[in-house]
Amino acid sequence: MYRIAGLFIAFVMLAGLAPASAEDKTITVFAAASMKNALDEVDAAYTAKTGIKFSVSYAASSVLAKQIEQGAPADVFISADTDWMDYAVAKKTINVPSRVNLLGNSIVLIAPKDARIDNVTIAQGFDLAKLAGDGRIATGDVKSVPAGKYAKAALEKLGAWQAAEPKFAMAESVRAALTLVARGEANLGIVYSTDAKVEPGVKIVGTFPADSHPAIIYPVAATTTAKPETNDYLAFLRTKAAKTILEKYGFKFLISPTT
Repeated sequence: MYRIAGLFIAFVMLAGLAPASAEDKTITVFAAASMKNALDEVDAAYTAKTGIKFSVSYAASSVLAKQIEQGAPADVFISADTDWMDYAVAKKTINVPSRVNLLGNSIVLIAPKDARIDNVTIAQGFDLAKLAGDGRIATGDVKSVPAGKYAKAALEKLGAWQAAEPKFAMAESVRAALTLVARGEANLGIVYSTDAKVEPGVKIVGTFPADSHPAIIYPVAATTTAKPETNDYLAFLRTKAAKTILEKYGFKFLISPTT
């Protein structure tokens, strides 16, 4: 009788441990909103290979960096600019040796797919305010969201910011700005080329010169509280398999891939 009871207790204890073990096989990733479609596919490929699952939060890099600072349980941080990764490093939430500048991107001018606006030459003296007419121009918040910061820098260099600024609708993330244009709630938008590529409701009408803004770099790193299996995942992000997926979505691979 006691032996049966003992076995039952042992079974219950083991059953109670099972969920914790399963949780240990989940990697939590905080990634820039513009990464969603591409990273979802990369993560699916990694899960198929290893069985490890993912919990991914997509938002503006600024929001994610501050959430990690406040103790959010992330294993990986992927920022859309180096500034917010530097911020996280300064707050001592990043495992610095794991950091790598993985991806590049470009910013483009978009319009709703049925808009009359077409091929726009974006160069010095470009009049964005006139092009927008009575409508709004959507982008990420230029004070914090990387896409917005790149957009403002480009427009300032091209001499178009001052006139266009009053027409801007600042969104909480680049994907929110993309949605505003796709819905026709903004006449124009400035987003990453990778965002425009995955949204059928918009079209690219112009590309900003690469020298009109700081280089667009996506650094990737483990947090200081990352699970041990995070290292293998970061290694996977550097492989040819990950590169193939990421480049399919329009990202530029900035490092030499591993096999």
